[in-house]
Amino acid sequence: MVQAPRQVKLTREGYERLQRTLAQEQARLNEATRILQEQMETSADTEDTGLEDAKREKMGIEARIEELEETLARASIIEDHENDGRVELGAVVTLANETTKKDMRVQVVSAPEAAVLGGSLPRISEDSPVGKELMGRKKGEAFVVNLENGKQVKYRVQNIEY
Repeated sequence: MVQAPRQVKLTREGYERLQRTLAQEQARLNEATRILQEQMETSADTEDTGLEDAKREKMGIEARIEELEETLARASIIEDHENDGRVELGAVVTLANETTKKDMRVQVVSAPEAAVLGGSLPRISEDSPVGKELMGRKKGEAFVVNLENGKQVKYRVQNIEY
């Protein structure tokens, strides 16, 4: 039995950023196609590395476009926040690092949204170590994150905004 593709929850800003990225990749694909055609016309040698590089570049862009289109097709935009003051996707959270005594503001988003560059705020995925521990927390709650290198970092939720 084939499973239905999982829905991806995105903020409105993240959805728009993914759309812009898709448009940029489509423009890159047009340019890569043009370059590939030029390489094919001018290449006398079938072992031409420039031609192979152009083919690889075009295939990479096509794969990225397919990934973006698939993510956007499964996307639903986060609108309502009936969260009882808890952290959920789309939340902008101020965290106090209790080890370094420094605060940081981050937005908790889905993994596809976290992977796209741009935006005014650092984004962390709900699937990241910090994101997993942060989901569902309330203002004032402290939690510990176990990092890959064996270290631990203690955070406290200072503020939650939507």
